[in-house]
Amino acid sequence: MARDPKARERREAVLAVPRRLAGVGACFDAITKTLKKGGEVKIMGFGNFRVVKRAAREGRNPSTGAPLKIKAAKRPRFSAGKGLKEAVNK
Repeated sequence: MARDPKARERREAVLAVPRRLAGVGACFDAITKTLKKGGEVKIMGFGNFRVVKRAAREGRNPSTGAPLKIKAAKRPRFSAGKGLKEAVNK
């Protein structure tokens, strides 16, 4: 019986998935390390990642209404680039 001519291509595509995931994971790790250092990551056509500092403030417990203090924190922010915005709005 003849083998499917596309079988090799499918097999190679399936085997390539872990390598692709490793590449994506490495990219996320690099972005995380840069943000931890306080840096900014710009990906042309996609967007920018940066860290925003939030000041300490006073909040309220929604169930009791009692005031509570919210600590200062750093938060990651993403702003979409022009290419991503255009692609989503097509």
